[in-house]
Amino acid sequence: MGLGDQLGLTFQVAAARRVWRVGDLVSAARTALEREYTDVWVEGEISNFRGADSGHLYFTLKDGDAQLRIVMFRSSARLLRFKPADGLQVIARGRMTIYEARGELQLSAEYLEPKGAGALQIAFEQLKAKLAAEGLFDAARKKPLPALPRRIGIVTSPRGAAIQDMLNVLRRRHASVPILIYPAQVQGEAAPGEVRAGIQHFNRERSVDVIIVARGGGSIEDLAGFNDEGLARAIASSAIPVISAVGHETDFTIADFVADLRAPTPSAAAELVIESRHQLEERVAGLRQRLARGARYRLLIARQSLTEWAQHAAFARMQDALARRQQRVDDLVHRMVRAEHRLLGQHRSRLDVAGARIRHFDVRRQLAAIAREVDSHTAALAAATRRFLLVRRARWERTGVRLEEMSPLKILDRGYALVFDSTGKLVKDAAQVKVGDEVSARLARGTIVSTVKKRE
Repeated sequence: MGLGDQLGLTFQVAAARRVWRVGDLVSAARTALEREYTDVWVEGEISNFRGADSGHLYFTLKDGDAQLRIVMFRSSARLLRFKPADGLQVIARGRMTIYEARGELQLSAEYLEPKGAGALQIAFEQLKAKLAAEGLFDAARKKPLPALPRRIGIVTSPRGAAIQDMLNVLRRRHASVPILIYPAQVQGEAAPGEVRAGIQHFNRERSVDVIIVARGGGSIEDLAGFNDEGLARAIASSAIPVISAVGHETDFTIADFVADLRAPTPSAAAELVIESRHQLEERVAGLRQRLARGARYRLLIARQSLTEWAQHAAFARMQDALARRQQRVDDLVHRMVRAEHRLLGQHRSRLDVAGARIRHFDVRRQLAAIAREVDSHTAALAAATRRFLLVRRARWERTGVRLEEMSPLKILDRGYALVFDSTGKLVKDAAQVKVGDEVSARLARGTIVSTVKKRE
């Protein structure tokens, strides 16, 4: 019997000590944790957010003094409707696990949503702020719409009510304008890519003068495709003006802000894109009236200017000289006519005297002699008159030629000019003007205004 038995004592054999390897212990704890917390919802504020090149997201959720590391792998992160950022209050769903490399407790998140505002609204505000900072909403970069487009391109669903409303309005306002429709989904994940492809197609083909991106009204989820960054950049880079006609009047999308013109509804876009035939005819008539008034005004100014030049002292003196010479010609003609009448009167008197004498002599012999004398004198008078007229005509022609040669306008046709100073006085001596004075030169056709310079 042993001493223990003698004393009534019972001894138990100590269990063998188990020593864990760190990796095994962390792995066992992770397995137990993941088995217990497979579907966890947790709320907190994002801090230390980091997006890796791999597409994974890493951040910490804080709540008072407590914090929990979160990892969201790329397969889940690409489904996010918004971009996480520090300070954003969110709710995350996932499973608890341990990151073995550092022995850290973390949540592997599969879903993330902002607390309060919805994810779509957060994504909308974030993209709006980003594109506004880049200047894509600036009015200076927006292109004007053509007043009368030759072709109109529409990117929308061919089965929606919006396209029918637009076609009805366009046919009513200007039925002769061709309409090209690019069919595209306007709701769902494929919508941004198909609408973007339509805009790029029209820009590549250059087949239209203006593009309308259209969709009827709907919820923020229905219009989410028009809050896509890729679509916004396609609209901004379009060389053809783009009208955004998405939703109702109270709906706003990123496409509305970046487009060259935002229409409250698709029907309003059809009203805005083209003037009605009646409005166009009124506009053309107004332009025609403006053109006619402008032409009449220009003619009035030109006539007034011509009148002022005609009343200039130099031209008045020229006209006076011409008038005096014309008066001299008229006086010579009048004197010639009077001399001719006087000669004819004298010959008529002599003829009367001869007739009286005939009565005292042999009428036939005297008449024959007188007739011969009259014929002789008449022939002489006629010859003298012709010579006189020829001499006078030659003198008049020479005088006319000299007058024409002396005309200032004839001198101007030979390349000369009349130079006037700034007061309108005729310049006859270079000393009358000085350097810097403004002078005008009247040419045969037109006037030149110049400034006197010092001769080099």
